[in-house]
Amino acid sequence: MKKIFLFALILVPFLTRAQDITGKWNGLLKVQGMELTLAFHISKGDSAYSSVMDSPDQKAFGIPTSSTSFKNSTLIIEISELGARYQGQYNEGVFEGTFYQVNQSFPLNLTTSELAKKKLNRPQEPKKPYPYRSEEVSFPGGAPDVKLAGTLTMPKEEGPFAVVILISGSGPQNRDEEFSTHKPFLVLSDYLTKKGIAVLRYDDRGFAASTGNHATATSEDFANDVRAAIAYLKTRKEIDQKHIGLIGHSEGGWIAPMVATTNTDLAFIVLLAGPGVPGDQILLKQSELIGKSSGLSENDIQKELTMGRNIFELFHKYGESHSFEIKLREYLKDAITEENIIPGGKTKEEYIQLLMSPFKMPWYRYFISYDPAKVLAKVKCPVLALNGSLDVQVAPENLEYIEKAIKKGGNKKVTIKEYTNMNHLFQKCVTGSLNEYPTIELTIDPTVLNDISNWIGKQIK
Repeated sequence: MKKIFLFALILVPFLTRAQDITGKWNGLLKVQGMELTLAFHISKGDSAYSSVMDSPDQKAFGIPTSSTSFKNSTLIIEISELGARYQGQYNEGVFEGTFYQVNQSFPLNLTTSELAKKKLNRPQEPKKPYPYRSEEVSFPGGAPDVKLAGTLTMPKEEGPFAVVILISGSGPQNRDEEFSTHKPFLVLSDYLTKKGIAVLRYDDRGFAASTGNHATATSEDFANDVRAAIAYLKTRKEIDQKHIGLIGHSEGGWIAPMVATTNTDLAFIVLLAGPGVPGDQILLKQSELIGKSSGLSENDIQKELTMGRNIFELFHKYGESHSFEIKLREYLKDAITEENIIPGGKTKEEYIQLLMSPFKMPWYRYFISYDPAKVLAKVKCPVLALNGSLDVQVAPENLEYIEKAIKKGGNKKVTIKEYTNMNHLFQKCVTGSLNEYPTIELTIDPTVLNDISNWIGKQIK
């Protein structure tokens, strides 16, 4: 995520030996127009530092770090579970530095003072007391070390109720799917529960209050967690077992069909900006659209796309073998030039390592290889697929691929709809750019909420 460094003076090495950096360090990570609070709790043993990280806005606390070092006024914290790293230079009580994650960097200064965030207006977020029941629940996940924590909301009436399970998009997400200062799953669950539909939403494995390891999980592992959520709901007397459905957003939109092919008693699935083509194609199109919405030149966009295609071609050719890493490094050494590709402040070797790092993640390797069309063709329950016309993360043409794949398998119960001038979060927008998300007050356009509710209502009659 970005960077900043400084400090000199001949006395610094001596001063830093005595500097006590233990305690809580707070920072505001500014990304895509939003502010995300982070905190590092640093302690020191006999000979080494250690730390844990909090992300309070995402309700994630005690995130383990893999290493912590402080030498020559430089603090370096590695968080391998998130594919992240912080590096900062100590300067008069403040660490001025950068937070890196996968292939992004963002400025992040740390201080021992508590930091105040600017308040945002989010009129759709519900306020307690709710006009329905809201219960904190936990249940076994899709692996022995996974225990999922979530919230089950139900109308106050007797029941049993139709229910939906909400499946989040890529990356570690809490039960509200907090993103860019919005809480889409909180808003969606509130709306549906007020319409008489129960909703289960939960923190992703290894994140917030759920246990397990998110960093080693793939989409198939997350599908197993959804299957575990279905099994849990079938133990609840308030739930109508004949009317259990799934709503998946983004990556959750291809996890839902995976589950529907094994849990054939599902009543329906809803795909919100779900992919209909393999993951490598999703990422290439995403790179193109985000580049355009960010104002990059066509020449720069094409350079990036060419490199991306060549990298994916190498992966598909050499797969999991050690040859892939060798071939990829050879290609990047030739393809990368200091003048016009390497981001400022990085050496060529650092940039090569940055581009190679995603392929060490099981999720990423699974994602770029997976073809959802093969699974969509096996889905037999009713499907609603929605997308925004200005979605730069999952392009709207995915709707056509989804519909084609489902009908190819003989299922005619598929409805697709594209919303004009809406983005990946189903907000009315101007460009679809990620930077717009936090500037928009509404979390989900009311038309979309109404369409989802009405369609589900028809499936559970």
